[in-house]
Amino acid sequence: MAQIAAERYTGASIKRSEDPRILTGRGRYVDDLKLPGMLHAAFVRSPLAHGRVLAVDVSAAQALPGVVLVLTGADLEAVTVPGQDPLFAMMGGDGPKPEYTLLATDKVRFVGDPVVIVVAESRYLAEDGCDLVEVDYEDLPPVVSAAVALDAGSPRLFDNLGDNIIGPHKRSEFGDVAGTFAAADRVAEFRIDVHRHQNVPMEGRGCVASYDADSGVMTVHAATQGVHMTRMGVATRLGIEPDKVHVLAGDIGGSFGLKIGASREELAVAAASRALGRPVKWIEDRSENLAASGQAREEGFDVRAAVSNDGDLLGLDATMVLDNGAYPVMGTMVPAIIEGMLPGPYKLAALGFESTAVATNKASYIAYRGPWASETFVRERVLDLLAKDLGLDPLEIRLRNIAPRTDPPFMMVTGRPLAGVTARESLERVAQMVDIPAFRRRQADERLRGRYLGIGLATFIEAAPGPRSPEAGSGPMGLEFMRLTLAEDGIVTLFTGQMPHGQSHQTTLAQIAADEFGVPFEQVRVVVGDTAVVPFGFTGGSRSATMTGGVALHGARQLKGKVLDFASLLFEASAQDLEITDGEVLVRGDPDSAVSVAEVARQAASGQFDADADTKFEVEASFDGGEGGWSGGSHCAIVEVDVETGIVKVERYVAAEDCGALINPAVVEGQIRGGIAQGIGAVLLERSAYDADGNFQSATFMDYLLPTACDIPRIEIEHLETVPLDADVNFRGVGEGGMIVAPPTVVNAIEDALAPFGVRIYEQHLPPARILELIADADAS
Repeated sequence: MAQIAAERYTGASIKRSEDPRILTGRGRYVDDLKLPGMLHAAFVRSPLAHGRVLAVDVSAAQALPGVVLVLTGADLEAVTVPGQDPLFAMMGGDGPKPEYTLLATDKVRFVGDPVVIVVAESRYLAEDGCDLVEVDYEDLPPVVSAAVALDAGSPRLFDNLGDNIIGPHKRSEFGDVAGTFAAADRVAEFRIDVHRHQNVPMEGRGCVASYDADSGVMTVHAATQGVHMTRMGVATRLGIEPDKVHVLAGDIGGSFGLKIGASREELAVAAASRALGRPVKWIEDRSENLAASGQAREEGFDVRAAVSNDGDLLGLDATMVLDNGAYPVMGTMVPAIIEGMLPGPYKLAALGFESTAVATNKASYIAYRGPWASETFVRERVLDLLAKDLGLDPLEIRLRNIAPRTDPPFMMVTGRPLAGVTARESLERVAQMVDIPAFRRRQADERLRGRYLGIGLATFIEAAPGPRSPEAGSGPMGLEFMRLTLAEDGIVTLFTGQMPHGQSHQTTLAQIAADEFGVPFEQVRVVVGDTAVVPFGFTGGSRSATMTGGVALHGARQLKGKVLDFASLLFEASAQDLEITDGEVLVRGDPDSAVSVAEVARQAASGQFDADADTKFEVEASFDGGEGGWSGGSHCAIVEVDVETGIVKVERYVAAEDCGALINPAVVEGQIRGGIAQGIGAVLLERSAYDADGNFQSATFMDYLLPTACDIPRIEIEHLETVPLDADVNFRGVGEGGMIVAPPTVVNAIEDALAPFGVRIYEQHLPPARILELIADADAS
């Protein structure tokens, strides 16, 4: 019979294999779990931003019928192991280590800080029990801003520290900073602020912990970005051997960086389950999520820019202060990433960077889609501000300063090669797509009619996972692992530590493996979310496309080699003369010889072959990222600003992106659009607000505003042709880029629209009231 050429899946917009189950209501989330004898937990939370805990009376709650257990912070400390956050330890957090407990004991440090856990027969009774707990607080002066925290006389959040500086405080210099600034034609100074906002996934945090006293095994069902990270946290803080902690994750309703590791609340739930020997469930409600799960991005930058009169950006010198909130998680790690990324794709000759992270009485700083995104906001705003000072077009100043694509690649001043970066091409492409000269003519005509349109550009690069450095390639963050098997039914199964929460791993990894192994897409299964069967890994940092896509490709190749080596015994032919096409093994050029891979697997399992034959179709593969690489691109927004109301409408949004070879274009475009929507929301709507006393002001969706479909325009996306770097793996991560570059794109456009009023913008959050203030301030000056 004639052999039909197999379909190629990689590069095609295959429909997501996850969708039929999720869209028909058959998804399985943590809150869907109902275990026999399951109890429910709720938390007593601090109403104060800063206070000393004088006494906790839980007697009335304990006496409430249906309440099974009440644990204070002191109770928990007696049954857990003190220590720092395992993620903080693994990712190299250094500097002073604040001392604190899972539940607040000596102090509460933000509104929403958990103080007591109540476990009852229902969530309703647990909440009622929380209402009966009496906590006596001594109100302490709150530290409500980074400026207050830096004041040596401000109240200390942690008694074991000498001040409120948390993590490393350091200055770095790259190139001749002093010489560059001394020789520059101009030195401009700016103060640029990025406001506090947050992840807001559709599903909040949650877990079901179930301790089996007979076996000593703690089983945790968790909404998590990585089951092994959660297991690490539970084992460390509860003093349980890791092999006695079993973590499972089903479907995850979004995360964006929130659900890395085990939170203080989840650890308290696990401890309660161990104390009771019964399953305990906790599902975060939306007010808890907004007030206490964590927030991101509150950073201030004092920036000096050395520039020539012709518009050459020669050097930057930035001093950054990051508002970490109360407890150390990600905030102390982010400054180093921002430092390394601040030059972006530009040929900067010198960079000075000084950073300080401070503790304040707010929710803790956590990872949020591109945690280092402020580097792009600062750099792209500085370029627009300089362009205005010099009378240059924003596109012109960028093209003038873009690093050339050379061989060997141009080196960022911070030391990383810009291999394969197509920033110039992406800028030129978005400029063509929107036809900037035509827009300027339209803009001028509309201004005469009282309509104020603006156009904004911004460009970025993202390490996805970035060029491989000499020290990379080992350890949990330097390698990606995968186990692959072929079963007797012909199914190829991939076991990965990646934990999808919207990124479509079950589809994209199956596409890669199907092509490389030679079976139909439907014959590949991707298994995630079970520490008993998947290797170490977690989803974050735009690692998945390159690292996990790469290990899927190389692992499938290894498994295929094993199958062909065995099949050579069946065919009595050299393995080099065999191939697998569309799920069948055959001699090259002889379609009549075809035998299904399922039949080959059954033959291998039959026990008819001698011990020298390798009949176990399983491989354990690892991948170091290959040649690595960057994602990146340029975005352009056209906005209209109503100067009477301050309302901004995004009329058009265009993106030219380069994330290497596309595994699934539909998935890529979904990720780009989702990130852009979040970025637009961050500028026009979203803010995690606190008042002067540290009270949280955004605990509902009436106050924390999210973009809807009505606020987001149709987003036009073009994919640039990639510059191949690796022989096989040229996939790049794309999940974070839209959120990184959309905010400066939109702010640049708003400032351009308000140019007739002389408005200059040095901040990111621009709701209508702030737009009107900026216009009024410009008029007054």
